[in-house]
Amino acid sequence: MSEQSSREIHVEDPSALRAMAHPLRLKIIGMLRSDGPLSVGALGERLGAASGSISYHLATLEKHGFVEHAPELARDGRERWWRASAEYTSFDPAELQADPARREAGVAFRRAIVQGYAAEQLAYLESEADLPAEWIAAATQSDDLLWVTAGELQELSDELEALGRRWHDRAGDRTRAGAEPVRLIYSAFHRP
Repeated sequence: MSEQSSREIHVEDPSALRAMAHPLRLKIIGMLRSDGPLSVGALGERLGAASGSISYHLATLEKHGFVEHAPELARDGRERWWRASAEYTSFDPAELQADPARREAGVAFRRAIVQGYAAEQLAYLESEADLPAEWIAAATQSDDLLWVTAGELQELSDELEALGRRWHDRAGDRTRAGAEPVRLIYSAFHRP
């Protein structure tokens, strides 16, 4: 794994990809990225998991550089605080194809991500009745079937990623009046 910047960690190592393929680890890293540094106890409480389990998964994430200690936040020597070491994790599935272990680890990682996305979208549908009408009207869910070349698909993917990053940077201030967390999910892939 090589660190691209403080914003992004690029992953190529199959053991790091497998480490991130665990659903609870994905939730931990997601929570640290969205909510900022948290203690083991706070993570366990929010995720409904035992502190020992959270500590185990944090140690695995730390081994691969996804999280780091935040000792300056601890109130005493017993309290352990953690932060995400980067805002994004990136990897290139095409880079993984030549090595079966890397390819399988990449597929496992992406499978866990897709399952997490589906669970979050279903949870949104269940919670929609409790939302103000303007938040329901502002949300979107759609699809399209496009006939494009591989080069055009790459162009589309690059545009979607740039759009997501632009909005991430624009909407990064959580303290703005009326700002609420919104999950942006997009996919573009060759139809099976």
